[in-house]
Amino acid sequence: MLNLSDNRIDREEYWTDYECLKQVSNIGRPVRRIRIMTISLLCMIAFSFVPWTQNVRVAGKLTTLYPDQRPQTVQNLIPGRISKWYVREGDFVMAGDTIIRIQEVVDAFFDPEIIDRTSRQIEAKKGAAINYKEKAEALSAQIDALTRNLKNKLDQAQNRYVQSKLQVQADSMDVEAGKIDLTIAQERLNRMEELFEKGLKSLTDLETRRITLQETRARMVGLENRYESSLNELENAIIELESVQNEFDEKLSKARSDRNSALSAFYSTESDIAKMENQLSNIQVRQTNYFVTAPQSGYVTQAISVGLGENIAAGTRIVSIMPERYDLATEMYVTPVDFPLLRPGNKVRVIFDGWPAIVFSGWPRLSNGTFGGKILAIDNFISPNGKYRVLVVPDPDEDPWPFELRVGSGADGILLLKDVPLWYEVWRQLNGFPPDYYRQLDEAREISLNTGASKK
Repeated sequence: MLNLSDNRIDREEYWTDYECLKQVSNIGRPVRRIRIMTISLLCMIAFSFVPWTQNVRVAGKLTTLYPDQRPQTVQNLIPGRISKWYVREGDFVMAGDTIIRIQEVVDAFFDPEIIDRTSRQIEAKKGAAINYKEKAEALSAQIDALTRNLKNKLDQAQNRYVQSKLQVQADSMDVEAGKIDLTIAQERLNRMEELFEKGLKSLTDLETRRITLQETRARMVGLENRYESSLNELENAIIELESVQNEFDEKLSKARSDRNSALSAFYSTESDIAKMENQLSNIQVRQTNYFVTAPQSGYVTQAISVGLGENIAAGTRIVSIMPERYDLATEMYVTPVDFPLLRPGNKVRVIFDGWPAIVFSGWPRLSNGTFGGKILAIDNFISPNGKYRVLVVPDPDEDPWPFELRVGSGADGILLLKDVPLWYEVWRQLNGFPPDYYRQLDEAREISLNTGASKK
C-alpha cells in the first residue's frame, strides 16, 4: 500500500481502544489453526482405537416359536351350507366353542332317521349271519354223523367181503374134495367092471358102484354151483364195499359244499355288517361335524367365509384365529455372505416397529430402546427370497420383550459379532470385506492343517 492516509491502523491507540480490531486481526491465527488441527488429529487417532462391535443389520418380522401358536384358519371337514354364525370378528373363543353350524347338502344323508334305519339294517344282517352260522354248524354235525355212519357201513361191507372170501375158499376146498371123490368113485367103478367081467362080482354090485359114481358126480355139480355162487357173493361184496364208499363220498361232498356255502354267506354277511357299521360310524361322526368348533383358545381375527346360506366345500377356510398364548420370536433373513458368521446362541439386538429407539450399532450398550435376543435356529436351506432364515428368541439374561408386541409386526435385528478397533472396522468397510473375514480364514487354515496332520 502507498500509506498516504493519516488514519493508519497500526497506531497504538487503535489497538487499545478498539477490541473488535483485535478480533479481526490475523495476528496469531495460523498458530491457533495448527493447534486445533493437531488436537483434532490426536483425537481421531485416539478415537480410532475405541472398541467397535461388528454387526450385521437384517430385517425381519415377529412370529411365534412353535407352529401351533401361529395364526391359523379353521376349516370344515364336510361340505355343507352355512346356517348360523355363533361368533364375530374380534371375539375370544375357547377350545371347542362353536363357530358356525352347517346344513347337509349331500342327498344321501338327507334322511333324518338315517341312523335308526341303518341300525335296523345292521341288526337284520346280524340275524342273517347267525342263521348262516347255525346252518354251517348243523351241516358240520351232519358231516360228522355221515362220517360215523360211513365207518359203520364200511365195517359191515368189509365183514361181508371177508365172509364171502372165506366162503369162496371153503367152497373151493369142497370142490377139490368132490373132484377127489369123483376120481375115486370112477376108479372103483372100473375095478368093479373088471371083476364083473371075470365073474368075481355080481351085477348088483356093479350097478351099486355105478349109482355111487352118479351120486358123486351130482354132489360134484352141486359143489361147483355153490362155489360159483360164493364167487358171485364175493364180487357182490366188493361192489357193495365200493358202492357204500361212493354213496357216502357223494353225501359228504354235498354236505361239505352246503357247509362251505353257508360259511361263505356267513362271512359275506359279516363283511356287509362291517361295512354298514363303518357307514353308521361315518354318519354319526358326520353329524358331529355339522358344528365347526375352535381347535384352541384364541381371538377370531377374520371371517373368511361370510353370509348365510352360502355353500362351502370340504376344507374351506372359514375364520382365522390367533391363539391366546404364544411365545414370541423373530424371523430374520441374512444374506449368504453373512450366513457363515452366525451360530446358534449368538447375541442379537432387536428393534421393533413402533417402539422408539436410539441406536448405536457399533456400541450396543449405549443404544436405548433395543431388546436383547439370541439365535435359536438357522435354516440349512436357502429361502425363496435368496436368503437364509434365522430364528431369534428373547435373551433370558436381558429385559423381557414388551407385552404389547403382536405377531406379524416388523422388527430389525442387529446381529452382534466380534469386538474390533474402530480403525479396523473403517478399513474393512472401505475394502468391502465381510465381518471377521480374516478370523474365518485363520480358522479354516487351522482346520485344514489339523486335518492334514491327522491324515499323516
